[in-house]
Amino acid sequence: MGGLLARVAGGAAIAILAVLVLASGIWGTLLLEYAGPRDALAHRVLVVGFSLAAAATLMALFVRRWRWPAIGVYAALCAGLLVLWSGLEATNDRAWQPEFAVLPSATIAGDRVTVHNIRNFDYRSETDYTVRLEDRELDLSRLRSLDLFLVYWGSPLIAHTIMSWGFEGDQYLAISIETRKEKGEQYSALRGFFRQYELTFVVADERDVVRLRTNYRGEDVYVYRLDVPPADAGRLLLRYLAAVNDLREQPQWYNALTDNCTTAIKRIAGSDTRRSWWSWKLFLNGHLDELAYDIGAFDHSLPFPALKAKSRVNERAKAADADSRFSVRIREGLPRMSP
Repeated sequence: MGGLLARVAGGAAIAILAVLVLASGIWGTLLLEYAGPRDALAHRVLVVGFSLAAAATLMALFVRRWRWPAIGVYAALCAGLLVLWSGLEATNDRAWQPEFAVLPSATIAGDRVTVHNIRNFDYRSETDYTVRLEDRELDLSRLRSLDLFLVYWGSPLIAHTIMSWGFEGDQYLAISIETRKEKGEQYSALRGFFRQYELTFVVADERDVVRLRTNYRGEDVYVYRLDVPPADAGRLLLRYLAAVNDLREQPQWYNALTDNCTTAIKRIAGSDTRRSWWSWKLFLNGHLDELAYDIGAFDHSLPFPALKAKSRVNERAKAADADSRFSVRIREGLPRMSP
């Protein structure tokens, strides 16, 4: 009986080691693929060499006399990859695409906030636009609302989130947490796991950051009014602006899982919230509006399917286009958003 138990325990240990080698092999191969040396030959040698080392270690697990030597060599290779990973440093010094070239900042004096370099581009198409940056003075005592935009461009499981603060006088300030892309660079969700994009906060007029998506990219955009007291909305805005200022001094990496457009919001908000937002829907954030509805963060005067149907703003955004009242017009008829 004891021998049987030992064999079962040994088999379980080998299975766990096999899973660890397989997972680290995939991670290491992708890390070298995206962050390895730029020399083509050295890059290919390292990628292929490490993937073969992982495969050989996996097979050696099932041969007792090869098992521990192979694990030792493989562990040393993984340690080298961790050194490579820790040596990847985010920077603000790259040839950025124009929409990310100038970082925003904020000057805060009590309730008076001046936000610098607010993006308000004049678009003729997604790629043809006139760069326009603005400074705005905001009074937090006049803050009245906080809205959540969800943007869908493909799978209904994944969305991009934008937060927007509404002030008296129909003035809105939108902040979108994004990857700061270099010239010629395209976003890849897979690359987003391997320190390939810096994190940035796009502080913008809704005619820019929302209209770009509805009118020029053809993405589906929904807006919801959050049930948040103005004081709480103001504290969240100040935390956002502190993060905006921090990125000017200390750039950070974007991470497609742990520091993206949605999980970064949870990190910034911290524990200063009346509701628990922890859910798998934070990671498959196409369902974030369902989560918000379920925990009471949205208006409940309509069933959720009806609320979602009414909250799509694409047609209103196209009708409003460059109207200075764009933000008001896309909200017309929505629950709790009437003027």
